[in-house]
Amino acid sequence: MSLSLATFQFDVTPPLGHSLCGGWIPSVKAVDDPLEAIGFVLLGAGKPIVVCAVDWTGICNGSHLAWRQSLAEAAGTTPDRVAVQCVHQHDAPFVCLDADRIIREQGDLPPNSDPVFFSLCLDRGRAAVKESLKRSRRITHVASAQAQVEEVTSNRRILGDDGKVLKNRSVAPSGEDVRHLPAGVIDPWLKAVAFYNGKTKVAACYYYATHPISYCCKAGRVSAEFVGLARQLKEQHDDPDCKHIYFTGCAGNQNTGKYNNSDVKENRQLLTQRVYEAMEAASAELKPEPIRGVEWQTLDILPPPRADLSAEAIQRQISDKAKSVVLRNRPAFTLSWLERIKRKMPITLSALHVNNISLLNLPGEPFVEYQLAGQALFPDRFVAMAGYGDGGPWYLPTAEAYTQGGYEVSVAFCDPRVDGILSNGIQQLLDRRPVA
Repeated sequence: MSLSLATFQFDVTPPLGHSLCGGWIPSVKAVDDPLEAIGFVLLGAGKPIVVCAVDWTGICNGSHLAWRQSLAEAAGTTPDRVAVQCVHQHDAPFVCLDADRIIREQGDLPPNSDPVFFSLCLDRGRAAVKESLKRSRRITHVASAQAQVEEVTSNRRILGDDGKVLKNRSVAPSGEDVRHLPAGVIDPWLKAVAFYNGKTKVAACYYYATHPISYCCKAGRVSAEFVGLARQLKEQHDDPDCKHIYFTGCAGNQNTGKYNNSDVKENRQLLTQRVYEAMEAASAELKPEPIRGVEWQTLDILPPPRADLSAEAIQRQISDKAKSVVLRNRPAFTLSWLERIKRKMPITLSALHVNNISLLNLPGEPFVEYQLAGQALFPDRFVAMAGYGDGGPWYLPTAEAYTQGGYEVSVAFCDPRVDGILSNGIQQLLDRRPVA
């Protein structure tokens, strides 16, 4: 098998005045550090395979498909062989052109996104991918390892004695009322997968499940946050010819609330250092082995919407000028999902299998339990998961979580059957193993 890897990177930093996090926090006033889209094209395993991580809050529905189509065109492949995953920083664009259309029809709401800037990013992506193909590098080996991340992540859903959500742990609590409580169900492991040409590292991917927020959403200051800054640190201290790519895992119910403080901005640097140290620790354990097999697998799903969602009622809420911006903008995402369901436009799950390593690409904001369950089902495989692909369905709670209530369930667009559908999809993708 003759394989090569073409790595690419392009700027996706929004311009001044662009909306952030869907338009319900202050728009861009300054840029603390740039946002990037970083990825690779894998050549030699059938049609090219494209995997890309984007420093945006989310990309939803038709906008996500447009990204995949654009990168596919540039790489000479098909959209089903392209995975686009957001890192989910919040001082960043949250793009759904379908929702933007609904919002702009109101005339008085801040836009969800700028279609001109969106098109510019697609142009940059096409150019970056095409240019990368001119300098693809042979890959012969792969390696995987993991390391624990210390004191970064906690579960945001705090349950009471009755098994219901008692409190949602803020990402940056101002007091001590929840910090003394246990971290709860998390996945403490940062996973690293690297591709090599002989002994030379060509690209390294990192997977970790946490909401990448230290402080945000108040000043309109764009940032790749502590995970992006950790990635940059790793770039500075590693082989300069290696491309580093960070993916946020199943972090729908994960955040930094136990270890963060809204009054201490220095925590961003502290969290950066802790993630970077885990990247370094995992990298030190990487042991390259010859690549024996590569396989790309996909599965289309379309989870049903919640029965209590009414397009007519949602449209009335969006049009109600007495309501706040957030209570009018957010429902536009819900309405976009319902319109998508009517069009029967599926979500594509995908997995890249290399030897005994499986890299899964999932939609929305899945709860960490999906990640833990998939790993437990296949303990003989090295399983890493990226969430925040197609953001159309928003939160993807477990069936049990629906009985517990809480914020995430209240804004999830799918009904509890999504658990069985997504769990079955993960199992199917992991059941399909390449010949090693």
